[in-house]
Amino acid sequence: QVQLVESGGGLVQPGGSLKLSCAVPGTIGRLYRMAWYRQTPGNERELVASTLVASTSRPLNYADFVEGRFTISRDNESAVYLQMNDLKPEDTAVYYCHVFDSYYRNYWGQGTQVIVSS
Repeated sequence: QVQLVESGGGLVQPGGSLKLSCAVPGTIGRLYRMAWYRQTPGNERELVASTLVASTSRPLNYADFVEGRFTISRDNESAVYLQMNDLKPEDTAVYYCHVFDSYYRNYWGQGTQVIVSS
């Protein structure tokens, strides 16, 4: 089972910043979409941000709760990042990297914990 490898989570104070990184193995092949999700205990995993690999017109998508604070970026198809600024306690969650390949097969990372607390 091919798995994505995340890093960059941790503890940060409200108003602080973190940058999450996700390495995508080249064995997955060509990608359709790269994204970040998050999940809190007792809740479903929710989309945070996504970027379409092939699209040049509207490649980026953000959840409403992002409110301009987060930025998703990628390094071709080998890595995807999530820059998170002005973090709030309600952003505390496990963050997961996700990709769809060109056949719409799912690949997930193991998750990285983000805790926003003073």
